[in-house]
Amino acid sequence: MAIVRKSVLVDRPAPLLYALVEDVESYPEFLPWCAGARVFERTPVLTMARLEIDYRGLKSHISTRNVKDPPEGMVLEFIDGPFESFRGHWRFVALGEAGCRVEFALDYRFSSRAFEAALGPVFGYIAQTLVDRFVARAESLPPAGRDAT
Repeated sequence: MAIVRKSVLVDRPAPLLYALVEDVESYPEFLPWCAGARVFERTPVLTMARLEIDYRGLKSHISTRNVKDPPEGMVLEFIDGPFESFRGHWRFVALGEAGCRVEFALDYRFSSRAFEAALGPVFGYIAQTLVDRFVARAESLPPAGRDAT
């Protein structure tokens, strides 16, 4: 089983980071491996979505059910894709009004050795850089209360 754990401090508020993770439809704008995103259902307590993965010609997908606890975090539950097991979570811990600690955890196992051989390096790269991509996206936005000038 592959295990990913990442925690970073960010000079942006927790609700902003939560909103970026929840905005699944925008993933193709800043996640270079995300070829498409489709939300099947969104309620105040859950989001069900499918991400199309296309990284250097290797294509796959994953569908998850994300149980939300805004703005503190969400739990990722597996629906469909090349995995035998897949679970994870995002946590956003406020550190004052302007900053937060972002915590990401993911445990997954591919459903076959063939999927692991073909997609393991790609998905490992995606999982290891995911937090950095969201932090970069947050930092590209002007801090709350300040103009973008």
